[in-house]
Parts: sequence; structure tokens; C-alpha cells
Amino acid sequence: MATTSDISKGAFFRHENELLKVLDYDHITPGKGNAIYSLKCRNVETGKQSEIRFRSGEKIDLIRVDELEMQFIYAENEFLVCMNQETFEQIHIPKIIFGEAIQFLQEGMVLTIRFDDNEKPLNGDLPKYVELVVTYTEDGNKTKLLKTAEVEGGITVQVPLFVSIGDKLKINTETSEYVERVMK
Repeated sequence: MATTSDISKGAFFRHENELLKVLDYDHITPGKGNAIYSLKCRNVETGKQSEIRFRSGEKIDLIRVDELEMQFIYAENEFLVCMNQETFEQIHIPKIIFGEAIQFLQEGMVLTIRFDDNEKPLNGDLPKYVELVVTYTEDGNKTKLLKTAEVEGGITVQVPLFVSIGDKLKINTETSEYVERVMK
């Protein structure tokens, strides 16, 4: 069994019969007393975030995770049908494991999906960047540095004043932020 010193960002562990993913953690050493690990976690099944504290050296139940790249084929209710690129097996993956990044999902996209020992999907990531075309943008206001634009899929992002309708933008799927304008 692992201890708190084995905790890392992105690790999975079981706590009070819930499967959690570590989003962020702090190692706090107060003036006197034992050190404390403060973990910001997301419940894999519900998507709910919570904060948990452990004393230094406390035992935790870390879960071994396998990572596969799978191609998104189509959506079906609350699931995505994805294909294993090596075996061509199709698997239903719950949408909830992708969090807010799901809004950037496009057909044919290759996703990174993590599975536990029982081959249950735990977590998924889209590619870090997507390229989308601007469908609408506000008029620029010289007093502001950014303006609101809408890209394919109805996603709203803040962009520099020089961006116009028809421009192709590179957008970070983790933060939903504009990265750069893609030259054609």
C-alpha cells in the first residue's frame, strides 16, 4: 500500500469507497506538528470536486492505471463510442470523464483514455489543442485588449481585436483559451 509521499498530480486513489483523481495538491508544513497533504480531487463517477487532507506518512490506496489512445467515432446518449486503434474494438465511454473539455470534441479525434485494472474508464483527455473557425465576433473596442468571439460548435472564447469571422484559431482544450491564429 502506498503512502502520502507517493501522491502526484493526475494520480488515482480510492478513499471512503470513492475513486478520486488528484487535480492538485499542496504539502503543508506548519510551524509545529506533522506535515499535511491537502489534495484537490475529482470523483471519477460523479465529476464532483472535493478537498481532502492527509497527515504525512498516512497510507492511501493508489490505483494502477492503463492509458490507451482511442478514436472517437460517434456520440450515443451519455456515452461516446470510441475505437481502440490496435484491436479495432469499440467501447462505450461515459462523457462525464472528459469534464468541460467535451465541448471541443470532434468526430475522428484521437482521445487519451485511462482505464483501471477492471478495464473501467476512469479519465479521458482530448488533444491539448484544436483548430476551429470563427463564426461570429463582436466589433473591437479600442479601450479593451480582447473581444468575444464564437467558434464552430457555438463555443465562446476571448480573442485579440485583430481576429475576424472566417479566421482559424488554435484553442487550448484544457483552459478554453485562445492560443494563436492559424495561417491558412
